[in-house]
Amino acid sequence: MAAAPPAAACCLPGQNGTLAYNRHAMAASPLPDLILYSRPACDLCNETRAVLKALLAERTAFAMPTPTLIERDIESDPAWERAYFTSIPVVELGDRRIELATSVAKLRRLLTDVLDT
Repeated sequence: MAAAPPAAACCLPGQNGTLAYNRHAMAASPLPDLILYSRPACDLCNETRAVLKALLAERTAFAMPTPTLIERDIESDPAWERAYFTSIPVVELGDRRIELATSVAKLRRLLTDVLDT
């Protein structure tokens, strides 16, 4: 019988030979910031901000990795304004980006894909 491959530092042996999440190992790794590109008087941005805060509170309540939410006003930087004016709210986490980020399901999936895999 072949030996099982070594588990990643973030994982521990789980049931049925699967790997389980190791919160202690992940806690030592810095999390990427969750960035919300928005602008004042943007109703969609306000909705997305509220959704993100709720999702982050949920993750905190379940002791899951929770990034810091950083908001960037696109009007404060001409490059951001050119890049995102027609697609805000824009949410970035790690190397992933969602434009017109208003779907709770897509935002939850982004957090899960980047932080929990």
